[in-house]
Amino acid sequence: MITGIERILVVDDLPDNYFLLQTVLEIEGYVVEVADSGLSALESIASNPPDLILLDIMMPGMNGFEVTRHLRQNPSLPYIPILLVTGYSEPVPADGFDVGADGFICKPIDFDYLLHQIRIILQPRNLIEPQK
Repeated sequence: MITGIERILVVDDLPDNYFLLQTVLEIEGYVVEVADSGLSALESIASNPPDLILLDIMMPGMNGFEVTRHLRQNPSLPYIPILLVTGYSEPVPADGFDVGADGFICKPIDFDYLLHQIRIILQPRNLIEPQK
């Protein structure tokens, strides 16, 4: 159960992909924003950082690895968890972790697994403070 209003940025160059993710996440109670390129994602993040980023790896222009590297090298941004998403078997999870990603989701997406990973990543934000 979501206790706060968590914002997730979904980044994918294919409208069908980001629409599906947006729909599933909004049903679960998340506020979802979308970006259709690495550059538009960076602009969105700079102006209003989300709580989590779902980032497709294979995009034209700036791919997900480059976006992740750029975000992790920008000291003016807060730390934002990043889950890399891909339909290809070539990139391996180690490649994502090397650039600073927090997890790796393969397409076709297992939505139960995705939602579980999101809950784990966002859980620290939802913990109840200890009673004094």
